[in-house]
Amino acid sequence: MAKMDMNDVYRASNGFRRNASAAFRNDVMEIFSSSSRVHEDDDEALKWAALEKLPTFDRLRKGLLLGSRGAVNEVDVQDLGFQERKQLVERLVKVVEEDNEKFLLKFKNRIDRVGIQLPTIEVRFEHLNVETEVHVGNRALPSFKNFFINILEGFATYHIIPSRKKHLSILHDVSGILKPGRMTLLLGPPSSGKTTLLLALAGKLDPALKFSDTVTYNGHGMKEFIPQRSAAYISQHDVHIGEMTVRETLAFSSRCQGVGSNHEMLAELARREKEANIKPDPDVDIYMKAAAIEGQEASIVTDYMLKILGLDICADTLVGDEMIRGISGGQRKRVTTGEMLVGPAKALFMDEISTGLDSSTTFQVVNSIRQSIHILEGTILVSLLQPEPETFDLFDDIILMSEGQIVYQGPRENVLEFFQSMGFKCPDRKGVADFLQEVTSKKDQQQYWADHEKPYRFITVKAFAEAFKLFHVGQKLIGKLATPFDKTKSHPAALTTKEYGVSKMELLKACASREILLMRRNSFIYIFNLSQISLMGLIAMTVFLRPKMHRDNVLDGRKYAGALFYIVTQAMFNGMAEIALLIQKLPVFYKQRGYFFFPAWAYGLPLWISKIPVNVVGIGAFTVLTYYEIGFDPNFGRFIKYFLILLLQIEAASSLFRLIGAIGRNMIIANTFGFFVLLLVFAMSGFVLSR
Repeated sequence: MAKMDMNDVYRASNGFRRNASAAFRNDVMEIFSSSSRVHEDDDEALKWAALEKLPTFDRLRKGLLLGSRGAVNEVDVQDLGFQERKQLVERLVKVVEEDNEKFLLKFKNRIDRVGIQLPTIEVRFEHLNVETEVHVGNRALPSFKNFFINILEGFATYHIIPSRKKHLSILHDVSGILKPGRMTLLLGPPSSGKTTLLLALAGKLDPALKFSDTVTYNGHGMKEFIPQRSAAYISQHDVHIGEMTVRETLAFSSRCQGVGSNHEMLAELARREKEANIKPDPDVDIYMKAAAIEGQEASIVTDYMLKILGLDICADTLVGDEMIRGISGGQRKRVTTGEMLVGPAKALFMDEISTGLDSSTTFQVVNSIRQSIHILEGTILVSLLQPEPETFDLFDDIILMSEGQIVYQGPRENVLEFFQSMGFKCPDRKGVADFLQEVTSKKDQQQYWADHEKPYRFITVKAFAEAFKLFHVGQKLIGKLATPFDKTKSHPAALTTKEYGVSKMELLKACASREILLMRRNSFIYIFNLSQISLMGLIAMTVFLRPKMHRDNVLDGRKYAGALFYIVTQAMFNGMAEIALLIQKLPVFYKQRGYFFFPAWAYGLPLWISKIPVNVVGIGAFTVLTYYEIGFDPNFGRFIKYFLILLLQIEAASSLFRLIGAIGRNMIIANTFGFFVLLLVFAMSGFVLSR
């Protein structure tokens, strides 16, 4: 027994020594580890102190970036590489669902800590009416017959007979307020006027429509600022250049829209932090500095938006179109959304952004937008057709439209209360969004009638709208509209008065770099074009081959005329491919010009200049193959003149074909119109009509 006790004591003492040794090793490791962290913190503090001593301009372009080996390095934010940007975004938003809100809160807390107020926009619309006159039936079809009849009828209506068009009311007496920091959902059945309302509020309504009464941003009328730059309208149509990747599409949009007032805000933020001796989070600091630099071909904002929208997995995939295989329909819809979110607009009007998306992706996208709106106090109106219950619950306010009128506008919590006061109840099995879109329909309304003490009768949209004005939520809305917005409370940076986001030269550079990129992507077309004109030159050489062309009689003149006519026609029709290339990109041009991405000349100038080297090579090869072989004048000066004349001709012909494509806007009309134009050109040139 004593022996066993001694063994137990021995084992216990050995165990104690082992535990003590392990504890000692852990303490030593922790001591050295903590001393290492202290050393790193001291090193970071010294580098930050050195940054604080720099001039303001340099300080806004320098930051401390955590390297791959854990060391903190001073970097120029303008020179951040792809891997550095990717690692930074990964640290900030590793898991979108969890980390995006934390990052936005860090962003907002840094601004609030020094007392800077972010610009906000309150949108008001009062007694808004949108009307138009349209043809109905066969007269509305876009045919040649109707086209010419419309022209004649337009002249006759102006002077002689009344118009045969039918009056159509799209929006009728619509009023409301969009508050900053609140998610507003726009619901309504198809053809209820949702898109028209979004376009009217974003300042993008078709001028052909009759628009009356007022829309104001922070109390300012639409003519006092540039609404297309202060707000962003996200269309339900996905119009993109198929040859560009997802990353390139968003990067071009970001480059054209600029950074707004971010640079001025960052300069004031840095000044106040220096005065208060505040050291910001290094990752947030370098993100804000990188996001405030305009004119970048690759922006940190683009990488962040790709991550938020779940497009990072297809960032380097072509967007694609009918002829090019690219991303899926849901991903293309997210590209349309991200194209405007990368800009500095503070009011967002989104039209059917969930089309083609599954419910999970829709929830993730809307939730990310919700976090940004709530934390950074943006203004938003989102149109969704049939949102899922969990997506519906993300919104704070609801606007329900039907037949061009607003049936309800107010907090989401009160919408069922309003319809219960009208005698309708949403069944437990039914989603609230589906109930709201069906309760105003004559076909579906009766199934929701819950007041069994009274017989059911159909309640019109007009009756709903009148009842809402008497409902307590409607009364509050009317009271708020009666009190004008105090313009003195509007932030100076809230509304944009500049027509474009960056300088005209930067826009020209952006359009030129995109055009060169598209030429590289479509290199097969230009190689084929060069091969084609070289082949035509080879054919001309073999048909008219002779060492010397005689000039003795009329027959010799006919040979000259035949050779020159062939050369002229080949040079002219070689530019005909410009029609198809231009028409393919026209929808994107009209969309981006309407968003004030760039002026038309900034798009057209690179389009013309970038083709000159291609035409020089093509005409050079054609000249070498035809001039001396056909037997024209051997004088080298004449050879150069021949080359220059053909070059000018192909440039003029290419411009003519671009004009035909721009006027026609589709291949059928452009080809028909082009045929008559070319016939007129040849007729007036002496080939058909005598001089």
